[in-house]
Amino acid sequence: MRGARKLRGQQEAVILSEAGHATGVPGDRSSSLGWLGDLRSRRTCFSGSSLPQQHRAPSIRRILGEWVGNHRTTLPAFGFFILLTLTACHNHQFPQYPPNYREFAYVTNGQSGTVTVLDVVNLRLDREIPVGLNPVAVAASPTRNEVYVVNSGPETGEGSLSVINAENNTVAATIPLRRRPVAIDVDATGALAYVANSGSNTVSVLELKTRREVAQIETGEEPSALRISPDGKTLIVANHRGNSVTIVDLANVSTLSAPIDSVRRPSTRAVRATIDGCPGASDAVILPDSSKAFVACSSGHQVMVIALARQPDATKPDAPEVPKIDTLETLMDVGRGPVQLALKPDGGELFVSNSLSDTISEVVTSKDDVGGAYAMGDDPVRGLVSSDNAMLYIANFRSQWVTVYAPDDGRRIGSIHVGDGPSALALSSNGLFLFVVDTRSGDIAVARTDTLSLLTMLPAGRAPNAIAVKSFKLP
Repeated sequence: MRGARKLRGQQEAVILSEAGHATGVPGDRSSSLGWLGDLRSRRTCFSGSSLPQQHRAPSIRRILGEWVGNHRTTLPAFGFFILLTLTACHNHQFPQYPPNYREFAYVTNGQSGTVTVLDVVNLRLDREIPVGLNPVAVAASPTRNEVYVVNSGPETGEGSLSVINAENNTVAATIPLRRRPVAIDVDATGALAYVANSGSNTVSVLELKTRREVAQIETGEEPSALRISPDGKTLIVANHRGNSVTIVDLANVSTLSAPIDSVRRPSTRAVRATIDGCPGASDAVILPDSSKAFVACSSGHQVMVIALARQPDATKPDAPEVPKIDTLETLMDVGRGPVQLALKPDGGELFVSNSLSDTISEVVTSKDDVGGAYAMGDDPVRGLVSSDNAMLYIANFRSQWVTVYAPDDGRRIGSIHVGDGPSALALSSNGLFLFVVDTRSGDIAVARTDTLSLLTMLPAGRAPNAIAVKSFKLP
């Protein structure tokens, strides 16, 4: 069965065709007519906006006067046709939300020092927030209405963490960090955040309630990614230049905490193990039962598999024996330049983005079995699996395409034309919309997941690079 799926995937794995019309971006005069045609074909709805004029969705008058024909002359007949097109929408095309529901997407703009905030409920630009220098990562709190932005800072200086209050989308606090922080993960309680400082070879432990660093954990050289296990007991740190993985026992992190006014020096007391042999370690995922960690070795062609130490379950005497120490289980051969890992929510399969092979590798996690490699677009760098495990979205950086792959069928089922240089992905909370961060063109593509089609393009700052979605209800 696995072989049949592999053959079928190979037969269908052809390079994406770019036939068909391109979608213009509002404000680009050279493609404005194509953009209007795209609106007509998709029957896109625009709602009113309370935003400042420069941030509002385009009005009918501006579409007809400023963009059509590169002048402000209004064509009544053409205008009436377009007006009918834009207003002939039905409410059932978009989800309905309660009045107190809020949902925002936060996009870090690396070269602008800002965060672009998108209103997901109304599918429009909300605002752009100034943060620190070179924002590179973002995470949403699972319990508070807060969003955390990692600002890498200057090359030789220290970075910071901007805390955004999601209820009013303003910066509520700034927490100093160490040199060149690049990644963040927040624990399930929302109490602690862990930030990888690539320039100081440490992980900062942040107490989010008091807005302070309470400990530093020493890692390998240039930590670039980190992940908290679902059971909250282990932190996996991928050390890019150290070609290694640091495994931290989070139960011992509390012993590192220091008084507010004391000097917090890096410590290895909480480090449970260090495993070498992963060239260019770049990403890590952990299975839902916290039994295994997988780490992408981007400078080679392998994924490292680590069996994580666990205590046996006394209530299940017949259960298989579990490792009492962290153990290198195997190194799986995948494609060249494996840079990112996308795990199905059920943990059954793992998808490896092989950037230098232009493929993804599909891994059966229970058996550490690489089932096959499937051709994607040019330079796949990011994968995202839908919450129902049915769809895998792949961002191909050296292109303007997102590839859509069906894991159950083992084949590619479509593609979505987006902006230039797609590098980060996120789904809305209901899974109806896919947000694609386009680094080169400086915008965000919004696609419908039911039709696998582009819905609209929204502006971002310069060199956008990461995204997180936060939803909540106001009291």
